[in-house]
Amino acid sequence: MQLGTRWNVGAEPPARLPETMVVAVRGVEDELAAQSVDASTWRWTLTFLEGKPMVELDDGTSIHLDPLGHAQVTDPDDAGSED
Repeated sequence: MQLGTRWNVGAEPPARLPETMVVAVRGVEDELAAQSVDASTWRWTLTFLEGKPMVELDDGTSIHLDPLGHAQVTDPDDAGSED
């Protein structure tokens, strides 16, 4: 069993997070900074589903690995746009 963890936006991600997900986390953080979003109090949450890492930001943005091991970012605004 793997336990998850939380860390602040801009802080060092957990060492056990795959590099492809670290790059995706940094990309999301860079986008927030470029949009002047105050995410200073936001945190990332790392959990494991069936042994695979999943990361979620306090605003609902999530990152998971696809079957090929590539990081997939899901924006919370995109989740409900299938009208």
